[in-house]
Amino acid sequence: MEQPLRLVGIGGSTRFGSTAERAVRAVLTEAERLGARTTLLAGDDLLLPMYDPRGPVRGPRAERLVAEVAAADGLVVASPAYHGGISGLVKNALDHVEELRGDARPYFTGRAVGCLAVGAGWPGAVATVAALRDVVCALRGWPVPLGVAINTAEAGFGPDGRCTDARLQSQLETVAAQVVEFAALRRAGAATAAGELIAAAGA
Repeated sequence: MEQPLRLVGIGGSTRFGSTAERAVRAVLTEAERLGARTTLLAGDDLLLPMYDPRGPVRGPRAERLVAEVAAADGLVVASPAYHGGISGLVKNALDHVEELRGDARPYFTGRAVGCLAVGAGWPGAVATVAALRDVVCALRGWPVPLGVAINTAEAGFGPDGRCTDARLQSQLETVAAQVVEFAALRRAGAATAAGELIAAAGA
């Protein structure tokens, strides 16, 4: 029996239940509805030591993040807009992916990544989505077509964590669908290629 796709969400802030964290949760919830298995790394999960490429990964949180990314078929990354860019918390987490440079699938190779950003206005949120997409490309990942900028002055989430804006909810569901679809196509393509190699070896 084929294992479900594994999606990992990374993002938020040190504040539990931040808008960025809730946005990732919304994407992962839809991904689960589509049949994926999901893991969220947010809040305290991202309180990692500053990444130092000169030494080994330090601490169980950092080790878990690297292991979860290595096992993922797709990812969702969300950051609050801090002064027009990615927060230090999220960027440091992404820097830890450098530990996968020698992996069979280095960095984000072969993985679709949904990018979300949150700001109290459009300029910071839009700039941060663009910055996240650039980082994902640098990590050899594939940003899905729709990146979502969330302006908390216009839309957000209620006390129960549910999205209060139908348009935003639709966008988050679209990101989930795009990540799941790409991951499924990638897995199917890899299986086909493996089958062809086996057939060729037996010919």
